[in-house]
Amino acid sequence: MRKSTVERDTKETKIRLELNLDGSGEGTVETGIGFFDHMLELLKKHALVDLTVKADGDLDVDYHHTVEDVGLVFGKALNEALGDRRGLTRYGFASIPMDEALCETSLDLGGRPFLVMQCAMKHMFVKDFEVKLVEEFFRAVSVEARANIHLRQVYGDEAHHVCEGLFKSFARALRTAKAIDPLETGIPSSKGVI
Repeated sequence: MRKSTVERDTKETKIRLELNLDGSGEGTVETGIGFFDHMLELLKKHALVDLTVKADGDLDVDYHHTVEDVGLVFGKALNEALGDRRGLTRYGFASIPMDEALCETSLDLGGRPFLVMQCAMKHMFVKDFEVKLVEEFFRAVSVEARANIHLRQVYGDEAHHVCEGLFKSFARALRTAKAIDPLETGIPSSKGVI
């Protein structure tokens, strides 16, 4: 089974995360940040992963530490659950419409961390959630998962819809990339390792 449990305990956050790549979208998400919980719920549902997250962070300061650290822990769990990546499809792409917004993700689980995010939301907040934190989350995921993630807001006006489109497109790209390819008998790289 492609599973991982990761814990992170610092002066800013205390996080426990369980990930099952071969799940069905089950699990509970509790970060103390309503909008972020909503985004993680979308991620697990559309990626078809079981995800349980319990995060206690210094929310009295702001949401930055919690969002970034959950990204680090999710990325680390993803990397561990992928193992040597033998038989992996490796690449995934998704384009997701969300009302007036259209967002895309291209994803490579090939071991090279890099994030490109092209996003120009007109609004800075969804309720009390600063939308810039979406980029911080995905940067942290990229580093710890050793994944190349390209996220793009093609167009869209409503920040909630754009954020939702980004998370759903990432989830759908991950759903494809994490799948086992029955035709791939080894490591999906010409180098022979990832």
